[in-house]
Amino acid sequence: MRKIKSRTWKKQRYFKLQDDCMTIWYKSKKAGNAHSTFSVSDVEAVREGHQSEVLLSIADEFPADRCLTLVFRGRRGNLDLVAESAEEAQSWIKGMRKLMENLENMGEREKLDQWISDWFKKADKNNDGRMNFKEVQDLLKMMNVDMNEHHAHRLFTMADKSQSGTLEDDEFLLFYKMLTQREDVLRVFQEFSADGQKFSLSDLQDFLREEQLEGRDIQQYAKQLIELYEPSDTAKLLNAMTFDGFLMYLGSAEGSIFNPQRRGIFQDMSQPLCHYFISSSHNTYLMEDQLRGQSSVEGYIRALNRGCRCVEVDCWDGASGEPIVYHGHTFTSKILFKDVVTAVGNYAFKVSEYPVILSIENHCSVEQQRVMAQHLNHILGDKLLKSMLDSKVPIRLPSPEDLKGKILLKAKKIGGLEESLTGVAEDSLTGEVSDEDEMAEIDEDNIHRESIPSQDKKSKQHLSKELSDCVVYCKSVHFRSFKHSHIHSKFYEVASFTESKARKHLRESGAEFVHHNSRQLTRVYPTGFRTDSSNFSPQEMWNAGCQIVALNFQTAGEGMDLNDGLFSQNGGCGYVLKPSFMREKQERFDPEIPQKRNDYHPVILTIQVISGQQLPKVNIKEGSIVDPLVKVEIHGVPMDQAKQETRYIENNGFNPVWYDTLRFTIHTPELTMVRFVVEDYDKTSKNDFVGQYTLPLSCMQQGYRHIHLLSRDGTNIPPSSLFVHVRITDLE
Repeated sequence: MRKIKSRTWKKQRYFKLQDDCMTIWYKSKKAGNAHSTFSVSDVEAVREGHQSEVLLSIADEFPADRCLTLVFRGRRGNLDLVAESAEEAQSWIKGMRKLMENLENMGEREKLDQWISDWFKKADKNNDGRMNFKEVQDLLKMMNVDMNEHHAHRLFTMADKSQSGTLEDDEFLLFYKMLTQREDVLRVFQEFSADGQKFSLSDLQDFLREEQLEGRDIQQYAKQLIELYEPSDTAKLLNAMTFDGFLMYLGSAEGSIFNPQRRGIFQDMSQPLCHYFISSSHNTYLMEDQLRGQSSVEGYIRALNRGCRCVEVDCWDGASGEPIVYHGHTFTSKILFKDVVTAVGNYAFKVSEYPVILSIENHCSVEQQRVMAQHLNHILGDKLLKSMLDSKVPIRLPSPEDLKGKILLKAKKIGGLEESLTGVAEDSLTGEVSDEDEMAEIDEDNIHRESIPSQDKKSKQHLSKELSDCVVYCKSVHFRSFKHSHIHSKFYEVASFTESKARKHLRESGAEFVHHNSRQLTRVYPTGFRTDSSNFSPQEMWNAGCQIVALNFQTAGEGMDLNDGLFSQNGGCGYVLKPSFMREKQERFDPEIPQKRNDYHPVILTIQVISGQQLPKVNIKEGSIVDPLVKVEIHGVPMDQAKQETRYIENNGFNPVWYDTLRFTIHTPELTMVRFVVEDYDKTSKNDFVGQYTLPLSCMQQGYRHIHLLSRDGTNIPPSSLFVHVRITDLE
C-alpha cells in the first residue's frame, strides 16, 4: 500500500499480518531489510475513505474506496494508507476490525497468555521456538526482573519437563507462572478459606461481605463470580472457587478499584446544564503548542472521541471569503472553518449522545460571519439547536437529556432570548456587542506580547444577525461582579475567565462563585502564559462549581489525568452531576471552609499499598531495572489536598512488595479525586514516571483491589497493576 504523509509525501510500503494474528509487520523498499511492527492492540479505530486531513488533501488523486486510516491510541499520529484496489482496502478494513473485535472479546487469562507469548517471541532470538537459560536471563531483564541467578535456574530446571536444557512454549508458560506466584494473594486466600485449598460458596460470601464490603445480593453475586472466573469445571460443580479463580476475579473489572456499577450512565441527566461538570477542551484545533503548533481537524475528532462535550473554535477572516481557524497573532497553521464544522458534525455523537457546545471566539468581519452561519446551518442541519425547546421563554437551562443529539453555539448574541421570541431585533441585519474575547482577557492578565495589539476593552464588535440567531442557550457575556450577575444576569448567559481571574474570585468570594455556578454556566481556560500548552489543575475550578473547565487535550500530565478520571464515570458521556450542595440555591458551600456545610461528613481513607505487578520499564538503558515507589495524591478542596508515598523497592519492577499503609482525612469526599502514581526512584535527579491511575473517591471500591495502570498518555499498559487494600470510614 502507499503510506501518505502529505500531498507530496507518498511512499510504497509492504504490510503483512504476522502468524500470531496480533502483529502487523511492515517494510519499506528504501530501507532494504529494515522493518517495523505494531500491535493490533495499539489501534483504536479504522476509518474508511477520505476520513483524515491527509487523505482529504489527495482526494482528487485517489478514490475514497481505496483509502483507509489507522488511528492509534494515545497521542501517536495516524497511519494513512492507499491500497492498490478497493477490494484490497476492504479486506484490510474488515480484517483489522475483526482482529480488534477478537482482542476486545478476549478473557483475562487469554490476554495474559498472549502477553507472555509476545515476550517469548521477542526473546527467542534464533526463532527456533525454544529458549536456553541465557535467553531466559536476557528476557527477565527485558521484563524488568532482577533475579537471583540460582533461584532463576532452579525454576528453569523445574519447568524443563522434557529435560532438553531449553524451554518450549508451554514450558515457558509454566516457568512464568512459577515466577509470578502471588504470595500476597495467597495470604488473603488462605485467611478466608476454611480448608486453605479452596473457597466454598460460604467462604466466598464471607469474603465479599466482610472484606470487599459488597452491598448487593451476596449469594447471587458469589455464584456469578464462580461462573465467570473459575477455570475448573469440577470446582464450578461444587459451587467453589480455586486459588486460580480467585486470582482471576481479583484481576477482573469486578475486582478492580473502580466500581463497575459506576461505569455506565447512573446519574440523573434531567437537571439543568449548569448542574453538571462538562468535559471541555481549549484551543481544540491545536495538536501541539500555542505559538507554532499545527492546527488540525484531527484535534476535534480526538477530543470528541474522548468524550469531550465543549470544543473551542477561534475564527478569523480567511482568503476568498472563507473563515479560517487558528490561534490568532501566532505562527500556528490554519484550517478552514467549514472543515471543523464537518468534523464536529461527523464525530459529535459517536461516544456520547449528550449535547456538544461549540465555543466560538469570533474575530471575523460581518461578511465572513454570514458565511460561518451558512456553514453551521448547511453542514449541521437539524443537529444545530436554532430555537428554544418550547416556544415560551424558560426560566432555567434545559438538561443534557432534553438536548440529546444537539450542537449548541456559545458565542455573542444581539439581544437576548426574550427578544428572539417577541421579534424585537428582527429587522436589523447586524448589531453591536461589547467585545470580550480571550485576547482582551489576556491583556487583563497583564501579558505583554508584541504580537498582540493592545485592545480597548470597551470596543464594540459588529455581529451578523445570522450568526447571532444560531446562539440560543449560551450567550457569551462580559463578567462584572457576582453582585451584578445576581441582579441582572440571565440563566442563558455564560462568562469566561482565565485561570488566574477564576482563582482570584475563588480566593475572594468562594461561596459566591459556587452560588453563581448553581444558576449559570462558567467557562475557565488556561492563561496566555501557557504558550507550551501546559494545563492548570482543573480540580480547583471544579471546587468552585465551574462547569466548562477547558484543558489542552493534546498535553498529557496531571491536569488531563484528573479530567480523564472524573469523566471515566457515568458512561464516559462527558457530563458528571455536581454534588447537591453545589446545585441548591439555599446552600452556601465555601470550598475554603468545607466544615460549614449542612451535611458535612468527613471520612478517613486508608490505603495499604501491597504490591506491584509487571511495571513497565522506563529506562531504555540495557541493564536498568525500575526502583519503584507509589505516590498517592488527594485532589480536592484546599484542606484535602495531600500526597504521601511508600518506600522505594530496589531493582524490582516485576513484583515489588511494600505493605505500606497511607492514611488521609477527607473533608469533602464528594469532590475528591485520588491519583496513584508509580515512579522510578532516582536519588540524583527527578524520579521517572512509570504509570498512573486516577479516579473519583465516590467510584472507589473497598477491600482488596487491583489498580490497572495507565501510561502518561492515558492508555492501558497491561498487565501492569498495583494490588491495594482500601478502607473508607467515618471520621469520629
